[in-house]
Amino acid sequence: MSTTTHARRQVLAASEPAARDDRQASLREYVMCRPDHFTVAYAINPWMDPTRPVDTALAIDQWELLRAAYLSLGHRVHVLEPAAGLPDMVFAANGAFVVGDRALGARFREPVRTGEAPAHAGLLTALGIDVAAPTAVNEGEGDFAWAYGRVLAASGFRAEPAARAELAATFAVPVVPLELVDPRFYHLDVALAVLDERTVAYYPPAFSAESRAWILGQFPDAIEVGPADAMVLGLNCVSDGRHVVLAAQATELAGLLSERGFVPVPVDLSELLKAGGGVKCCTLELHRPVSPANSDPLHPLGSAEGSIRTDLEI
Repeated sequence: MSTTTHARRQVLAASEPAARDDRQASLREYVMCRPDHFTVAYAINPWMDPTRPVDTALAIDQWELLRAAYLSLGHRVHVLEPAAGLPDMVFAANGAFVVGDRALGARFREPVRTGEAPAHAGLLTALGIDVAAPTAVNEGEGDFAWAYGRVLAASGFRAEPAARAELAATFAVPVVPLELVDPRFYHLDVALAVLDERTVAYYPPAFSAESRAWILGQFPDAIEVGPADAMVLGLNCVSDGRHVVLAAQATELAGLLSERGFVPVPVDLSELLKAGGGVKCCTLELHRPVSPANSDPLHPLGSAEGSIRTDLEI
């Protein structure tokens, strides 16, 4: 049985009947990078242990199932050519932040990953996307989340404060800093997921009290995730507005998503978890410039001034 057929069966086996009629999927466009050279040869985050064996072939098989799941849902996937000597290149979400025909390239904190940035920029340029070169450290969608007309930006561990100004200048949209306080959740995409215009899921202990208050103020129906699912990177998921592709081990979160009318699509990426990566880490989304729900329409990119919230002192 092909990986695409297997993934399609996974999707069909998901709790589709429980999905609410107002949960509408939209076609998405992603960039992924096959983990041909995946290993854990160093430790640059709390999840990595070079003494633990890594099965590269298994990582590739799991990645293929993730890619096939996206294709089964009707999404488009561009594949970035992997490069020897860059074992973390599979985590494509870190390579840039893209909205419409613009991107802010990545500037990695760790020297072992710096070679990934030009590869991502080259692919995006070939796709007709204008890539702005950053001067401040940012790790793409690891640090930034597109929230339908504004950007939620991590503060505390990886991205430098100046990266928020670069975001606002590049995309001309508001940027909201959210402070991360737990070093295990050093990227925003392992602590919070934007599921649709009105709904996020998040792990409250990963954020400062002020940031938690802001999240609940903006998303009163936010899904709060417990430590068991957070520690298997259940929040490192990808939503198309209806289907949520997530770690197979995040069973409680899958149940919460079903209760809210989403369709969970579980995928096992346990081998990639050894490097601190999950579904979202493997998936760079090429976001469409849409307006936020219940607000004035977003000005076309380039015609509106971006802004950074200053009432959150982070």
